[in-house]
Amino acid sequence: MSKLDGNERWKSKLLLTEHADQYEQQNGTPRNNLITSEERLMLRDYILLPHMETMVQKSLSEVEYSVNILKRSYLMAGQYIMEKVIQDQHRLRREMKQRNIRILHEEQSELVVYYRYYCRGYEERFGITRDVMRSEISLRLTRYIAELGVLLKERVRESAAPHK
Repeated sequence: MSKLDGNERWKSKLLLTEHADQYEQQNGTPRNNLITSEERLMLRDYILLPHMETMVQKSLSEVEYSVNILKRSYLMAGQYIMEKVIQDQHRLRREMKQRNIRILHEEQSELVVYYRYYCRGYEERFGITRDVMRSEISLRLTRYIAELGVLLKERVRESAAPHK
């Protein structure tokens, strides 16, 4: 006789993942209601893009009132980046709506900002630190600027090429 024989807690059975899958298939409760890693990235971007829009808008306002001789080119570059941010926001909103994901509100706890979201009927929290937000925004802006640089180089090549 072991020490566990008299203990009632040990009479319950463990549920293996294969059994859980079978149960869900029989009862029609799919496991794919949980959020995927791709959807987590979408949530992150959904949170970051409004902050990026604010930052770019503030930068555009500062450039607009400057006396820099390259002011017009800076404004054009900033407006291009602003359009890309807004396009990404619209695309992301559409995609999240199709996947039935909604973000409700934010809560701040020291250095972490938490967002409550619903994903296909499940409510969860998504947390992101301010440092991660800063670095991700920096990376994203760098990508937009690099994209703009590629476009400018293509235009310069096109205008420098001899016309036939």
